[in-house]
Amino acid sequence: MDIIIQSLGFNAGESLETFIKEKVSTLKSDTIIRANVTLFKGPAGNPETDYCEIRLEVPGNDHFVKKHSAYFETSVSECVEVLSQQIQKAKNKQAVHADTNTIQDALLEAAGDNDEVELEDVVR
Repeated sequence: MDIIIQSLGFNAGESLETFIKEKVSTLKSDTIIRANVTLFKGPAGNPETDYCEIRLEVPGNDHFVKKHSAYFETSVSECVEVLSQQIQKAKNKQAVHADTNTIQDALLEAAGDNDEVELEDVVR
């Protein structure tokens, strides 16, 4: 997975970039192509002015999260937590879809064999 870090309006230090790479690399998915991390500061009057946006490029719809807090490290950690939940949700959705297709295929195959097919017979 490629990790691209952009800091808008300031220069991110080496320690911050290392922290981001370690955190983002904990996201486990075979389908992640690239992670685009954007860091920027918000308005000066707001005490929680450090923003982090992470976009995970995956086939289909990309995963995107934007968080803010007093420190960039906290924002990055929150984004990674939300993204891991989104990845898990997408995996569960794919698993349910695959199970549905298997049942539908079995129903169609059994329907060709005889005229009366019950769902309970296919699921067993």
